[in-house]
Amino acid sequence: MAGSLASADEPAVERSIESITLLDYRGQAVSLADFSDAKLVVVAFLGTECPLARLYAPRLAELAQRYESRGVKFLGVDSNRQDSLTEILHAARTLGLTFPLLKDVGNRVADQFEAQRTPEVFVLDAQRHVRYRGRVDDQYEVGIQRSAARRNDLAEALDELLSGHQVTVSKTAATGCLIGRVPRAVDAAAGDSEAITWSGRVAAIFQRHCQECHRTGEVAPFPLMTYADVQGWEEMIREVLDERRMPPWGADPTIGHFINDNSLSDEERSQLMAWLDAGAPEGDPARAPAPAEFPQGWHIPGPDQIVYMSPQPFAVPAEGAVAYQWFYVDPGFREGKWLRATECRPGNPRVVHHITVYFKPPGRHWELKLGDRINLVGGFTPGQRPARGVAVPPCIYVPAGSQLVFEVHYTPVGTIELDRSCIGLSFADPATVEEQLHYVLAANTEFTIPPEAADHVVESSYTMPQAGELVFLNPHMHLRGKSFRYEARYPGGDTETLLSVPRYDFNWQSVYVLREPKQLPAGTTIHCVAHFDNSADNAANPDPKATVRWGEQTWEEMMIGALAFATPKQATPFVPSQSAASGGRVFRYLAALLVIVGLCGAAGAWRWRARRWRGEQVDQSLASTSRR
Repeated sequence: MAGSLASADEPAVERSIESITLLDYRGQAVSLADFSDAKLVVVAFLGTECPLARLYAPRLAELAQRYESRGVKFLGVDSNRQDSLTEILHAARTLGLTFPLLKDVGNRVADQFEAQRTPEVFVLDAQRHVRYRGRVDDQYEVGIQRSAARRNDLAEALDELLSGHQVTVSKTAATGCLIGRVPRAVDAAAGDSEAITWSGRVAAIFQRHCQECHRTGEVAPFPLMTYADVQGWEEMIREVLDERRMPPWGADPTIGHFINDNSLSDEERSQLMAWLDAGAPEGDPARAPAPAEFPQGWHIPGPDQIVYMSPQPFAVPAEGAVAYQWFYVDPGFREGKWLRATECRPGNPRVVHHITVYFKPPGRHWELKLGDRINLVGGFTPGQRPARGVAVPPCIYVPAGSQLVFEVHYTPVGTIELDRSCIGLSFADPATVEEQLHYVLAANTEFTIPPEAADHVVESSYTMPQAGELVFLNPHMHLRGKSFRYEARYPGGDTETLLSVPRYDFNWQSVYVLREPKQLPAGTTIHCVAHFDNSADNAANPDPKATVRWGEQTWEEMMIGALAFATPKQATPFVPSQSAASGGRVFRYLAALLVIVGLCGAAGAWRWRARRWRGEQVDQSLASTSRR
């Protein structure tokens, strides 16, 4: 959300700060009095694992260097009880901090400043009165990453004070992680302690809904595998539960049933809140469930072949917007291949937002046909794993001589990182293949969203050319996306809502996998209805005054209802045409197709169950089907 601003007519914050003395990660005492000759002191509250704190740490180091000659000193404070001195040392070195980073044991300094989040900065004048507090700038917020800051709040406050003026905007709302304070004492008699302890109930909920991502090596910024891991994150957990940001799941629970539904039940949510209200007690460790086990190494059968995106790693910059990267690879297919399973693996999960892999048939231009079947191979989205499948899954056909095309979206994390991602392929014996899997982009490219429109409707559709089984649905819009709905309009005139996403979130490109694949007769139309919010009330909106049309960039918009269905194998496998797009227009996506984030391979954190493609159920990956 956008930070609230205090106007120039309001008085400066003017909170007086007493001298503080803390130890840095080397055990050396550092005091505010050490900076007595400084005209201004910037105190920045940081954390070692908060994504926004890590993004802003290098920027703070750059500002410290820029303003040093003008008499400004910077001081970092880590008040998180969960951050050790070793972790603080590692963060300071890897993030390139040139100013002291101090450990605030017992969060006494954070309490004195009334600091709430990381990152949050305070500017002290020569008398050590607070003249500005809040964010560094507005480029990064929770769930929002702009290409550049629209307002450099900290720098502007420093410039104004150094010029002898009042700070025009003296207070902004800092966004980021809540500081992990030492918990307050809680009445032990309150509530049923056995029902609300980590060991008694809560650990099992975290295993079911959180640990797929919140474990070492996965996308989440910190692990939540043990009770010790949870310490310091209690209030952050409460906030994301209150706002229903976690676990991410957007579907209306009253419509449809999906295998990969990761939402909390009302009972689970109530138990978590009761546990937090009771002070997040551990309970008896002997009663804790056994640790959850997660697959190691490749999850799909084989794989029979591993294809890397490039011979050399790609260097991801420390910050800023990174254009989607495209890599073309010849896998050496001298004959057509049936893929029964694919798994994309990021070389560096910290920076890989998603991977999508297509096949480019020989002698054809690299273009995708909107409104029809496309040539998707596999994909990755963070924190997911392949499905528990069936004996004979529907397979993807890739013609002989095809190239594989990797589209990779990177997210900077505050340090320069290297990545060399790959895809694993498991081949099927053509004689055993019974069904072919197809991907479709039901898109509308001709819309115009007026400025300030709070609820603009755009529709698209796709008509089944033959009977098939619907497997999953995947709505895609950009930052103005508000809600999305799929309907099945059957040849006889009946209509059925298949999926409703009332609060669309661009940050979670979810694939909704039907618990039971739905039989659709030929002539069934899948009708998609999207709502867009181009008003100022949409905090993620890049520009409410803009007229918005179709475009590849996130400040433009897309309206795509992606879906997958399976049909019986034909003597001549279907290969998507690349020659023309819907309405005679060809769109070169370059870096645009978030719509199919993680539809394949390693992305599935769900179980394919109670389903028979042809016979008995066994553990095996369903080819190219998953979710973000």
